[in-house]
Amino acid sequence: MHYGQYDQSTWKGLADMTDPTNPPTNEPRNTSLEQTGNTQLQDTAWHSLDASEAMTALKTTDQGLDEQESRRRLDIFGQNTLAEAETKPKWRLFLEQFTSPLIAVLIVCGIVTIFLKHYVDAAAIFIVLLLNAIIGYYQESKADKAVEALTSLATPTTRVMRDGRLQDIDAADLVPGDLVVLESGDRVPADLRLVEALQLRIDEAMLTGESDEAKKSTDAVHKDASLGDRKCMAFSGTMVTSGRGRGLVVATGSDTELGEINDLVHVAKGRTPLQRIIHRTEVGIAVAVILVAVFVFIGGAIINGDATEAFLSAVSLVVASMPEALPIVLTVAMALGVSRMADYNAIVRSLPAVETLGSITVIGSDKTGTLTQNRMTVEQCTLGGGDPIQVDQIGADGADDPRTRAFMALMRGGALTNEAHRQADEDGTIRYSGDAVDMAMARVADQTGAVTREELDSPIASQTPYEPELLHSMTIRRNPDGTLTQYVKGAPDAIMSMSTTMVGPDGNRIPLDQDAVHASYKMMGSQGLRVIGVASRTIDPDEDLKDHKQAHDMTFLGLEGMLDPPRPGVREAIADCAKAGIRVVMITGDHPVTAAAIGKRLGLEHTEQTLTGSEMLEMSDEVLRARLRETSIAARVSPQDKLRIVEALQDEGHVVAVTGDGVNDAPALKAASVGIAMGESGTDVAREASDVVLTDDNFITITQAVRQGRATFKAIRGSAYFLLSTAAAAMIAVGVNVIAEEPLLFLPLQMLWINFVTNGVQDIALGFEPGDGDELESPPRSAEEGLLSRVLWIRLAVCGLWMATCILVLFRSNLDRGMSLTVARTMALTLLVLFNFFIAMSARSEKKLIIQLNPLDNKFLLVASFVALGIHAGAMYLAPVASVLGMAPLTGTQWLICLGIGLTALIFSEGDKLIRSFLAKHGYGQHGRANHFRHVRRSIADMLSGRS
Repeated sequence: MHYGQYDQSTWKGLADMTDPTNPPTNEPRNTSLEQTGNTQLQDTAWHSLDASEAMTALKTTDQGLDEQESRRRLDIFGQNTLAEAETKPKWRLFLEQFTSPLIAVLIVCGIVTIFLKHYVDAAAIFIVLLLNAIIGYYQESKADKAVEALTSLATPTTRVMRDGRLQDIDAADLVPGDLVVLESGDRVPADLRLVEALQLRIDEAMLTGESDEAKKSTDAVHKDASLGDRKCMAFSGTMVTSGRGRGLVVATGSDTELGEINDLVHVAKGRTPLQRIIHRTEVGIAVAVILVAVFVFIGGAIINGDATEAFLSAVSLVVASMPEALPIVLTVAMALGVSRMADYNAIVRSLPAVETLGSITVIGSDKTGTLTQNRMTVEQCTLGGGDPIQVDQIGADGADDPRTRAFMALMRGGALTNEAHRQADEDGTIRYSGDAVDMAMARVADQTGAVTREELDSPIASQTPYEPELLHSMTIRRNPDGTLTQYVKGAPDAIMSMSTTMVGPDGNRIPLDQDAVHASYKMMGSQGLRVIGVASRTIDPDEDLKDHKQAHDMTFLGLEGMLDPPRPGVREAIADCAKAGIRVVMITGDHPVTAAAIGKRLGLEHTEQTLTGSEMLEMSDEVLRARLRETSIAARVSPQDKLRIVEALQDEGHVVAVTGDGVNDAPALKAASVGIAMGESGTDVAREASDVVLTDDNFITITQAVRQGRATFKAIRGSAYFLLSTAAAAMIAVGVNVIAEEPLLFLPLQMLWINFVTNGVQDIALGFEPGDGDELESPPRSAEEGLLSRVLWIRLAVCGLWMATCILVLFRSNLDRGMSLTVARTMALTLLVLFNFFIAMSARSEKKLIIQLNPLDNKFLLVASFVALGIHAGAMYLAPVASVLGMAPLTGTQWLICLGIGLTALIFSEGDKLIRSFLAKHGYGQHGRANHFRHVRRSIADMLSGRS
């Protein structure tokens, strides 16, 4: 972003306080403000201005603003606070639960039923509606805390120069032009243009994603420099880790980098794939049911001449056909998915994310702390200009080998000119703090035994800390024998300029060969390693140390190459994702070379053409989408770039999951179909903007979550198939029953009884169905595929038609034999219950036969199905309940007749599975059939051309 992007009225105030002869632009000083205009003021890139120009532009001095001017500017710019999103009123949330097409139809039916004075039926309908609304309200009323987490990064107080003296003020009162003082441990209170930086280092990982602390200076940088390269800027919310400095406030509140992220996090997330599917299904069912109900009402009223009876028939049909229990089933199935994912260290914060995980086609992953360990580690070393060797191979030649001793000297040198701090935990574990490079070099020296406690405690006779201008650090230590040893480490070219000799490949000292060192340096750098050179020399105790302030005549010991390494198992997890049809794209703020090196190690495809944030500035959305098809790495990107990449992938039709742990990841996490945050090392902002939190910070956990997400959708699909097939049977039966001038087949209350007391129990139990175990062996389902597959829709139609036919035939035949209407209805209702029982068992799997499934894998369904039968049987034998429901007790023979007919449903459902399995094995499956026909066509073509 550009700093100071305030509105026109705000900049009018700034123009009033700015010296027109010194406008805050990169134009010559004699250009007037009227010539440059307010627009250019808004577009000021403060990092490209010299510190003195920035101070002049905002009309301040090293004495700071006076109180009167600061109050005036506070009125102009407003407080230095983040904007808060408006929360939706609770009453609106509750009312929105009644906006579903299915619910609207049932509400109308309930209201009309009241006017017809069928109060029991109406009460039952509204109780069901209220139950669904309460469940939906509970899920949506969970407040989004992302903004609260961002606000927690604000600094309550800060030190600022006012009226020529240092004062502590509320950070909310900071204004552009204030001069803020920074020290180690401070949180930066606003976006600052640094005017003084003394060994100042700031942890900007939350914004840039880089594991290294940013070393700050006051030098201006190029206008188009990326966020991580703006060394003269300090950004709101970041933490000062060492050194001190002063900075000129150039942006406050919503105009800071953190404020812009806050605005992006406010963006509402769209519907998940499942929510879109359910909405389409609801609309389709509502339209179909209304049309049939209208047809039944008109037909019944004309044929039977009784509008009231016709309306009750229509209401009965609507209640029978509406999947009222579907919201409950979805909630239960996804809640079970939440519980199962928790076993894999994935905490789900948003229920729909459970199923969406199973639909993802692209994972956009942050690098630092997600794919990598967020711990700089020395991986390779060279002696002088020799070939790089892996650290774990050092010592293979024996402790007394000259090469081993030379490698130990190299790592000892890196550890003895080092500012890392060691601290032992209660269990003896050593923890390191300080600069990432220093910690890496200290850690490898300790792990290899290259340095002893006595050497670390040796007195320091002279020391020069690392400075960006020097490109090296230097330490002179006093040895027990009285001699002195000088150590330097830093940029390889800087260290070579101080050296005259180097350690050869055999461990002996030889003349410095700069070409050989450069070749080693280049080889390590091409692997994405950060390379540090180390040198040393012995100083006679009688020499004047002033002569060694500038190191010279050193022996170049070698190079240490370090990298933030990949997490163990991540490469295998990415391979599993590829098998499951999921593409992994690395989206990081780190350097392209480093990102590409990590990408190659992880087995990502297309790592050669890394996309960068600076390239994206010049790209249209169409070009960006094309580039994303050609690469799996986006590097040096800002939070805005990450968000744009996610949106570009979504525009391509992808279901995108984003992983991350920093504030810079929050906008992308919020916009993604599923945001996955690291719970252990991640920031509060990232966790609160996400849908899923990984408590072990392990990318591998995502593959397990995807597996469970797909298993959850299979369970939802099985439940929906069961619910809709029985609803289709009831709708067909009731519709035909009315048109055929028959007595009313089912009462509305009886259909509610079926839907919630019997069907509902089994439907929910199907949500407990575990996966088939092959979830990661097939690609994600098509975005065009609905709640049910084409196979299940066909099976549903066949089974629904057969069940409806059986119910109508049984009902008519019973009436023809002189059976009472109540008993005939009860037998028809019982047959529907038994059909439900067998269809529920078949719905456990789309492909596997009942005999291939272990009934104990879903004990709840087994128990629920028999309990549903028991409840239904108990209701008809309890006179008060039977009277309300309009049922009568059945004899044993009548039960057996219903049972025998009910079993026939399996002929169609299981027979369809068996036939499709047979055809697939013989090349007539979805893909096999196409291959078979291609083979036939090829054979015919060969025959016609005269070939055998």
